[in-house]
Amino acid sequence: MLKKAVALTACLATAMAQAEVYYSKDEAFELAFGKGVVIEPLPVFLSDEQAAEIERLGKVKLDSKLFTFHVGKRGTETLGYAAIESHTVRTQPETAMIVLDPKGELSRIEILAFHEPPEYKPPVRWFEKLYRKPVQDLVLDHGIDGIAGATLSSRAALDGARKVMAIYQVTVKQENAR
Repeated sequence: MLKKAVALTACLATAMAQAEVYYSKDEAFELAFGKGVVIEPLPVFLSDEQAAEIERLGKVKLDSKLFTFHVGKRGTETLGYAAIESHTVRTQPETAMIVLDPKGELSRIEILAFHEPPEYKPPVRWFEKLYRKPVQDLVLDHGIDGIAGATLSSRAALDGARKVMAIYQVTVKQENAR
């Protein structure tokens, strides 16, 4: 019995050793917008109609009608919008920061925490291929290659990016157009 307990503890320790937190929220915002930038929360409360439009546009299922953008500002200038997205990749959580420029174009994705094995984490150069693409083009096998051995991670990243971009387009962009 003791041997089984030791083996289980060793397995859990190994799994926990793979869990990696790369950046705190403040460090992530500094990566997104630079030092000395004011970060303002922008809560978004979705109507049923907006939620349906976001799901259609982003090809994602929303789990909530409450969402928060973090707006990076220097003085009165808006530098962009960041969203913190957490989800399960395979069996473990991942947290990513998805950054849109002031026009709502995807400009950065940064993995803040990744609890799956490290070989499942998409590389930075793969994320860079997504930047400036429209929301409808962020789909595997439609101009975006999957990552061998990390298909679920790449699919999760694309889902998160489409979701954030769709929420921006249906809410912030339409509000700014008024």
